[in-house]
Amino acid sequence: MSIVPANADADQTPVFVPAEVVPDYHSFITEDETPVDNWYCERQHRLLIDVLHASWEGPRTEQPRCYASDIGLFYAMNEPPVVPDVMISLNVAPPTDWIQKKHRSYYTWLMGKPPELAVDVVSNVEGGELTHKMEHYARIGIIYYVVWDPANWLSKTPLQCFALNRKKYVPCDPWFPELELGVATWNAEYDGLPGPWLRWCDQQGQILPTGLERADKLAAKL
Repeated sequence: MSIVPANADADQTPVFVPAEVVPDYHSFITEDETPVDNWYCERQHRLLIDVLHASWEGPRTEQPRCYASDIGLFYAMNEPPVVPDVMISLNVAPPTDWIQKKHRSYYTWLMGKPPELAVDVVSNVEGGELTHKMEHYARIGIIYYVVWDPANWLSKTPLQCFALNRKKYVPCDPWFPELELGVATWNAEYDGLPGPWLRWCDQQGQILPTGLERADKLAAKL
């Protein structure tokens, strides 16, 4: 049988899987209901998603795209998922029938491809963002990986960006051509907390606005 990507309108090649190995999606844990984030991380995730929703048009406006925070990324049927803090995937869209178990997470064999970019926000020394989690992302085939470490838990460099090269990550500039999107640091207050924050930016380093920032700017012109 063929498993068609969740976004059936996208120009993708279906992944062919024998019927006898189609997984039982009810056996996957897609929500564990465990609170894990602190105040800063919650706002940082929300800030990144807000800006993508409000200001990012993608490489081509007609191209479907998917972005999410804290969604399980299943890359192999017999492996537990990884959970990027934020991920972006081009040429796919979230399934509309989200009630079905097989539509509650990002299954690479259903979507037809891995995400292009993953972001992790470091909140302690136990997450493995620069070790085993990075190795998982490389194995999956995620092109770009961003590690944001504002409290310097893992290194003295708060922002580190990596690009996949021969199945290994190498340091790269904070601009991702395939997505026409970049990242930059921003020292200001967001939702009651001081920075620094990780923000999306254009190729010139200009910060992309949140929905509220866009509204405030429009109101100031009236």
